[in-house]
Amino acid sequence: MGVGIYKKNQGYYTRVCSAVALATIVLMGAIWLWDLLGGVRIGTVEPVYIQATGALLVTALFGILGYYLIGVKPKVVDFMIATEGEMKKVNWSSRREILGSTWVVILLTIFIAIFCFCFDLIFQNIFKFFGVLEGN
Repeated sequence: MGVGIYKKNQGYYTRVCSAVALATIVLMGAIWLWDLLGGVRIGTVEPVYIQATGALLVTALFGILGYYLIGVKPKVVDFMIATEGEMKKVNWSSRREILGSTWVVILLTIFIAIFCFCFDLIFQNIFKFFGVLEGN
């Protein structure tokens, strides 16, 4: 197996999005590690050098791991290619269908809230009548 990208021209968008997500998570982790190592001193070494070494080491290790998983490892790459192929087959809803469904959910939620409020008032008055609850 070479160093190049496995099945280079397939699953492009899935790989790019996965790489961007991985880079975001790794950079956030490197920033966290930078802050964590802020007060660490080893001998006469300044903390900024320890911070930079730790952050660069973590970024490099996870960058290599990401490159291996997203670009080189056949099982993972084949899965990403298959996932992108399946996503192209999905029948996405139109804007009109989504808006219609959203309005149905909103109106049904309001109806259920009013229904529960009315029954709460009815039971509140019944319980006050029988003396289970104290009235104001």
